Amino acid sequence: MKLSREKINHLSKLILVGFLDDDRVEFFCDENDLRLEIVNILRHEIDIEEQIDDEVRKSISSYSRDIREGSNEWEILFHKHYNEENRKRRGISLG
Repeated sequence: MKLSREKINHLSKLILVGFLDDDRVEFFCDENDLRLEIVNILRHEIDIEEQIDDEVRKSISSYSRDIREGSNEWEILFHKHYNEENRKRRGISLG
């Protein structure tokens, strides 16, 4: 999912406000430094999501038969491959 710089900055501000409003969270750094770190994390996560999406689409397009995007079969394959690729890239273990 591609987000504009403005949207990422807006989201980072909303997340920061949520942290600041939570009495259970204590900060030992400047608020803007924290917001910039949130921006970096959001960008990194979006990059990973885009890489996974690209890899899954390549995988589905490599099938010998034509599988139309939006069809039930395509959706099932997309989610199957997406979950597998997500686990590989993020080091998520099942069990």
